[in-house]
Amino acid sequence: MVNLIWALLAIIGIVYAAFNGTMEDVNKAIFSTLDEAVMIALSLAGVLIFWLGLMKIAEEAGLLKGLAKLFRPFVRKIFPDIPENDPALGYILSNMTANMFGLGNAATPMGLKAMNELKRLSNSQEASRSMITLLAINTSSLTLIPTTVIAIRMKYGSEDPTSIVGATILATIISTCAALLIDRYFYYRRKRLMRT
Repeated sequence: MVNLIWALLAIIGIVYAAFNGTMEDVNKAIFSTLDEAVMIALSLAGVLIFWLGLMKIAEEAGLLKGLAKLFRPFVRKIFPDIPENDPALGYILSNMTANMFGLGNAATPMGLKAMNELKRLSNSQEASRSMITLLAINTSSLTLIPTTVIAIRMKYGSEDPTSIVGATILATIISTCAALLIDRYFYYRRKRLMRT
């Protein structure tokens, strides 16, 4: 659906420019920003590859297992419907760990696998409590190191690209707490309404 919206926006813009006589301006804008888009993509790819490499080293060194073990009790409280040693918990922990290190692109496959496992557990076509909670946490995304933002700030010559780390940690802690509170509010509200 989103692809269709983007395609329609592009087509409408080109048709409007053709009728308005500003097609030359559209061409200039497309080609002048094309260079910059490619450079940003390449620089972000470099940073992502670097951090994925660090994540792989951390995984081989056992750091991710240690973090997963550290966060397991917390995650068990957030997702009480998931059995103790179910693979869904591992995928959720991997997803949360990748998000904490600002690796949203690396976190996505783990999040999708976690959703598939949660769907298997719920045995339903409707979103389960755990699926909704994971979506809320994933959207708010507690981030300790915002690697993508740091990379963009470095690309544009920021004097201190890491100065946003403290603000990012504070903002994402608040957003994650808010997401969990809202998730729990609607869960208990729905539960109360179903009883009556």
